[in-house]
Amino acid sequence: MTLAAACFQTLRYMFQKQLAARTLSAAGATFARFLYSAPLIAVGLAAYVFVSGQSLPLPPPAFWAFCMTGGVAQITATICVVRLFQMRNFGVGIALMKTEVILSVLVGLLLLGEGVSLRAFAAILLGLCGVLLLSAQPRGRVLNAGMALGLASGALFALSAVSYRGATLNVAAADPWLRAGTTLSAVTMMQLLGMAVWLWAAQPGQIAAVWAARRKALWIGLLSMAGSLGWFTAFSLQTAAYVKAIGQIELVLSLIASAVFFREKSTLKELTGMAILCAAILALLWVV
Repeated sequence: MTLAAACFQTLRYMFQKQLAARTLSAAGATFARFLYSAPLIAVGLAAYVFVSGQSLPLPPPAFWAFCMTGGVAQITATICVVRLFQMRNFGVGIALMKTEVILSVLVGLLLLGEGVSLRAFAAILLGLCGVLLLSAQPRGRVLNAGMALGLASGALFALSAVSYRGATLNVAAADPWLRAGTTLSAVTMMQLLGMAVWLWAAQPGQIAAVWAARRKALWIGLLSMAGSLGWFTAFSLQTAAYVKAIGQIELVLSLIASAVFFREKSTLKELTGMAILCAAILALLWVV
């Protein structure tokens, strides 16, 4: 499920990068994801419940708290990523975002009590070295807007991943598909309504722009639905740190997309930083 989710998510980011560069703002490109996926997810969940003969569980208050936390964090993180795509190339943007894998261990410890060993902390430090190398500008400045957006998106995605796992654990159902679908439908509907209200107040023209770009934005919704279902199902079966560590295959896919579709080239320093970050992620997977 994680491997499938990584493939769908890479394709979705490719569409979002194109829309953000040509048609939509960062918030508009993010809203497109929810507008064209939330209704499909709700219909899919209803169909699954009907076909399987099950009934929708009634989640406790903790479920809604986890959904709200994860949903807000994911929206903010996605906006950071789309803005990052406008500043750095596609492969580097994805690599910076992937600090979420390292940060998810720390967030998991705080929220769900999932601890790490000393060897895991060593892997975390190695990953930070890769991020610093990857983010440095040609003049040698390490602290810059690109790094800030990348690290912010990583931390927020880590928070959303752990929150989503917490939400699925609060759904009283043995079927992982039902737990994942219930959580995913609740989260995407919250995100759709919340972003619609915010855009209507802050960027009203973007709602019409998202609809005008529906031929491409619809693909964002479909890919988002498929990818999110993969992530949420994986979260219902395993801790967020393991899921996100396996999801690093997305780094390789993003480099391929960056070179083949966007004709972007990565420098030797950036490739070295990506390699160090990947090594840290693999080490983290090995020791956790």
